[in-house]
Parts: sequence; C-alpha cells; structure tokens
Amino acid sequence: MNARAPHRILITITVMLASIMQSLDNTIANVALPRIQGSLSASQDQMSWVLTSYIIAAAIMTPLSGWLAGRMGRRRVFLTSIIGFTITSALCGMAQTLPEIVIARLLQGLCGAALVPMSQAILLDINPPEKHGRAMAIWVMAVTVGPILGPALGGWLTENYNWRWVFYINVPFGLLSAFGTLAFIAETPPRQSRFDFFGFATLSLAIGAFQLMLDRGQLQDWFNSTEICITAAIAASSIYLFVVHMLTTKQTPFVSAALFKDRNFLTGSVFIFIVGAVLFAVLALLPPLLQDLMNYPVVLTGLVTAPRGAGTFGAMFLVQWLMRHKVDVRIVIAAGFLVTAVSLYMMTGFYLQMDASRVVWSGLLQGLGAGMVYVPLAAATFTTLAPILRNEGTAMFSLIRNIGSSIGISIVTALLTRNTQIMHARLAENVTPYFNPWHAAPPSTATAAAMVNHTVTSQAAMIAYNNDFKMMLILTLFAVPAVLLLRTAKQAAPEPAVVVE
Repeated sequence: MNARAPHRILITITVMLASIMQSLDNTIANVALPRIQGSLSASQDQMSWVLTSYIIAAAIMTPLSGWLAGRMGRRRVFLTSIIGFTITSALCGMAQTLPEIVIARLLQGLCGAALVPMSQAILLDINPPEKHGRAMAIWVMAVTVGPILGPALGGWLTENYNWRWVFYINVPFGLLSAFGTLAFIAETPPRQSRFDFFGFATLSLAIGAFQLMLDRGQLQDWFNSTEICITAAIAASSIYLFVVHMLTTKQTPFVSAALFKDRNFLTGSVFIFIVGAVLFAVLALLPPLLQDLMNYPVVLTGLVTAPRGAGTFGAMFLVQWLMRHKVDVRIVIAAGFLVTAVSLYMMTGFYLQMDASRVVWSGLLQGLGAGMVYVPLAAATFTTLAPILRNEGTAMFSLIRNIGSSIGISIVTALLTRNTQIMHARLAENVTPYFNPWHAAPPSTATAAAMVNHTVTSQAAMIAYNNDFKMMLILTLFAVPAVLLLRTAKQAAPEPAVVVE
C-alpha cells in the first residue's frame, strides 16, 4: 500500500476499532475480577491466571505476528486475529468454570497479539512519510485511550449489567472491524522465508518465563521463592541463547538483527520501554489509590482519570501543528517528557484530603505529555527503517512497550508494598499514648488502637505512592537528554514503500 491507497479513512477507522478493542481488553477485565472470582468460586491466587494467561500468550505471539504477516500476508493475519479475538471474547463471557475462562483468555491473548502492531504497520503504509505523524497520532489514541477508559467502562458494565459483558462488548467492535478489513484493506505480497524454530522457541521461552516471574513475583515474595528463581533463570538463559543465535546464525533469524542496527529503531525502542513503564505503571497505581485510600467508587475513579485521555487527544492536534511548522521532532519528544515530568511532580504531592482537581489536572498534563512523546516517537522510530522490516519492526515495538509496562507495574507494585511496611513502622514509632487525631476520647481501647492503626496505614500507603511517583519522575527526566540520539527524516530518508494495489 502507499499514499494512493483508496478508502484511507475507512481503513483508518477499521484499524482503530481493532486497536481499541485489543488495548481496552488489557485493563477492562481487572475491575471485574472480584465478581468473576465469586461467580466461578475461585481463590485469589487462581484468579491471577485469568490475567497472567492473557499477558503471557500475547507476549509470546507478538513477535511471531511480524513473521506471519510477511509469510502469509498482512491482511490475512490481521483478519484472522480479529475473528479469533472476537470469538474468544465471546467464549470468555460464556465461561462457566475457571479452566474454561483461563483457556479462553489464553486463546484471546494469542489472537489479539497481532492487532496493535499490524494496525500500526497498515497506517504507516497507507500514508506518505510526511503524514506519518498524523497517522501515528490516531494510532496512539487507540492504544492509550483503551487502557485509560478500561477500568471505568469495566466497572460500569459490571455494576449495571454483568461481568460477562466486559467480554461481550468486544463482539460488535470485532464484527465491524472484520467487515472493514474484508472490504477495504488490500493484501500485501507474501514473501518466502524459512521459519527459525530455535529463535522462536528461545524467545518465546524467555518472554513467557519473564512474564510469569513478573506476574507471580509479588504473590511469591520474589526471589525468596524457588518458583521465581527458576523462572528467572529460564528467562535469562533463554534470552542469552536467543541473542547469540540471532547474531551468529547463517540462516535468516526469527528476529532480524538489522532492526537493531537502525539507530532510530534502537533509540525508539528504549524510549517506548520508558513510556510503557511510566504510563502503564501510573494507570496501575491510580485506581487502587483512589478507591482504596480515598474511597472513590469505580465510576468516579474512571471519571477523574478520563481527562488523561483528553490530554492525549489534545496532543494529537498539537503535534500535528508542530510538525506542519517543521519543529524538530526531538524537541517535541523532549518537551513531552518534560510535561510528563511536571505531572509526576504534581503527583508526588498527593495527600489523603485533596480534592479531585489535583488528580484531574495532573492526569490531563500527563496525557498531554505522553501524547507528545508517543505520537512523534511512533513515527520517528520507523523513519529510517526499511519498509520490508516494517511488519517485524512494529511487532517488536509493541512487544518492547508491553515488556516495559510489565516491568514498570511489577516494580512499582513491589515498592509500594515494601515502602508501605517501612513507612508504617516509622510512623508507628511516633505514636504515643497522647496521640489522638480525633481530639476526643475513643469509645474503647481496642477501637482506639484500630482507628490509630488505620490512620497510620493510610498515611504510610500515601507516602509509598508518592515515592513511586517520585521514582518515575526521575526516570522520565533521565530520558530527556537521550532524544539527541534520534535522527530526523532530513538526516536519513527511508526507502520507498512497496506498492500494493
């Protein structure tokens, strides 16, 4: 495809629907887990597999989607993924037992892995290089708005209907997207390539073991657990074998080393890792902060975090305006990181008695900053990459973002638990028989102790949340100077796209 591709607007709508459907499913089920747990009579440890099975399957399948698109044709892979994701979503909603929903979620992750990278590749192909910024702005909206709106939509559906509608909602979107794919998207020419089984096996084993370690680490007390030590060892040895094989094999490797020889793609991959770690870690922290510490209902939590999506939407127009005025993309990305840093600085000042305006404004700024980074970065990463590597490149780009988000969420969650305990101990040292925050004698000694402990625990958790935000602030500031490593389109023009009529 190229800039002359017909039905460009309809193709854009089609891939947007697919991207929103997949990205929404990353978070929409989280708030429904307690209801699912009660309906299926499962334990909390068992329920973690409903999320883990999806994450691991999607992570393993993401790099394979690039090879499949090159081997079988992008349209065929994209359509198969949409249909498979739609069917497995319905199966999740119809599940009556825990094994049924875990298997359905695993299949859903396998089918949905290709949707985001293939939609990015399609948008890059149907737009000329000068419009890649606008195309990536639209794509970023789909990828980021889904996780932002997911908890609120999931909570609303669960409260007003049933947890099964969290999965059934994908069906109409899937049907519309499948019809659009059949009607408007042209096929890319398949190319013959040998399947590197050893490369795929070692990469899949590394990703699967690593994701399992991250997802179960908090439950198993991390490296004090034999399970976590074994999965970490498997992940480390597998990724070592994969890298050595990729660099030394005389055959075509599963992941081309040429991807990482491109400076823009390598630098963009580092940046998207940071964006994934910061953006999705914040999205993981805010709902429990607002609901558990500040007693916000689920729907209100969704409403006060929704401006984050408005900020990203505004960034789409701002970035387009800056690109039209030939502003250096590196300046835009650096400015986005700085705006994100300002929002995180505001979040380090969160306190239990604050009103919702602080959450709204910090979220709005963070959405704006994330959009200013994500939109030009998604375009600049592929500016100098050969179009023949685009399927593979977009798959790796999505994989690296997901790994970044998994690592970020695991780290901030672990630090939150640890710092809450530390802060609780330090605050408790200052509690004396004269400590009385209510300025009146409590009804009994036992009640007084419970009330004091609740207050100390809440304050300790708030400090721990602020420390997490401070850590992400520092990480964001460190990324600013690294934007100089990116090359602009003027410094290195990409090869012409392959035309498919």
